[in-house]
Amino acid sequence: MAIATLIAYVTLRNDSAPIWQLDLLLFNLIAIFAALTLLLSPVPDDRQGRVGITAAILFWSIGSIASSLETFFEFNLNQLAQISYALFYPTALYGIARAIRFKVSSKSLEILDTLIIALGCTTILSAFLIRPAMTSISGSSFEVFLAIFYPVGDVILLVSVLVLSVQHKFSFRNLLLTLGVLVYTTADFYFLYTSQAGTYEFGSLTDIGWLLGFILLSESIWHQGDETSAPRSFNPTVATLALLGSSAILAIAVFQPQYFPRFILVPAFATISLSFMRMGVAIHDARNMSNEQILARTDELTGLANRRKFMVEFEEFLQMPGSVLIMDLDGFKPVNDSYGHDVGDQLLAQVANRLKRLIPEGSLLARLGGDEFGALILGEDGFEIAQALRATFSYPFILEGLELKLDVSIGEAKNLPGESLADQLMRRADEAMYQAKRTRAGVIAWSSELGSQGMRL
Repeated sequence: MAIATLIAYVTLRNDSAPIWQLDLLLFNLIAIFAALTLLLSPVPDDRQGRVGITAAILFWSIGSIASSLETFFEFNLNQLAQISYALFYPTALYGIARAIRFKVSSKSLEILDTLIIALGCTTILSAFLIRPAMTSISGSSFEVFLAIFYPVGDVILLVSVLVLSVQHKFSFRNLLLTLGVLVYTTADFYFLYTSQAGTYEFGSLTDIGWLLGFILLSESIWHQGDETSAPRSFNPTVATLALLGSSAILAIAVFQPQYFPRFILVPAFATISLSFMRMGVAIHDARNMSNEQILARTDELTGLANRRKFMVEFEEFLQMPGSVLIMDLDGFKPVNDSYGHDVGDQLLAQVANRLKRLIPEGSLLARLGGDEFGALILGEDGFEIAQALRATFSYPFILEGLELKLDVSIGEAKNLPGESLADQLMRRADEAMYQAKRTRAGVIAWSSELGSQGMRL
């Protein structure tokens, strides 16, 4: 819908003079369609990321509509327009960061980190550029500040997205997100340059650069991201530097009250306030992560996650492509009965050590109880990893001078995000495991014709 509307706008525009039907209604309708298209994506991912990018586009649209109303009908909406444009940057940075790394340990900390970094860094750069700029840019202090704020915001947004993308494995989603931000910031830099030079023409076709950026951002959410090695939060050092810089601005303002315009102190004070809020949230989270809670989700014998931890992670796993593995040891009960529980416990610990060496980073291995283990494997290699796990049992376990031979039966069930239900997926993995045990196949992947046509090793 957004692309079709953009084509209609370009066709009707045809270098004609600006008219409100095109440059107020149709132009801004493209951005609104891009935001709505983003929300309709069927790809399961982080909802907050979608909301963040959608809010950013809508804030920009409000600013654009206000500016257009002021141009065509002489409404005094400049303040609303500037506030809306400014809100684009923190919401865009937050939404895009979540879209790239949509699994985090603390959502509250992520929100605060994003606001501190976006608001603090933009304020610091703007504050220390505003004095030299005032000698070369005409206008009031506030107009000079805005002339600095927007390009600084563009640089911070672009650099942040480039850094986040480089930290992750390549995916088409991240490519589109990066291109969207690049196209948007390029269009914004061109607008700021021509505005300062006095050559900008309202309603020129170069304005569609912003819209193309929004369409690319919207399209990116329709593609699956790669979460196998995603970092979980911003480096806290960056937020600390933003806090120190904002504190320096306030300190300078105390000793030299005329050095900075008063309005620059408001975002500096807001950055410090947010930093104290972050400290409170971090302390609260640290208390919640007490040793008692950690032990409640850890198997004491093997050090692996326990069933409770497995089921908690399982709910998030349902939103990502991957495989569930259910593993049951073959031959463990005779060893436990013959040599006692102490030997059995040591044997289980050795089994856990062998298994976890082959579990990919970002996946989860858990002891579900007794001699049963489970694994949540991200990606498309679940069956191959199951084969490798079984292969580790090809050589015996050496324990207290004993040479103990075990085998394992493994059932694999693939997760299809948006289609698989928790109970259904676990039942399929269990069925495949029991079939592997009955037939001594070793590894079986669940299929609709499990009994006769399931994959076997």
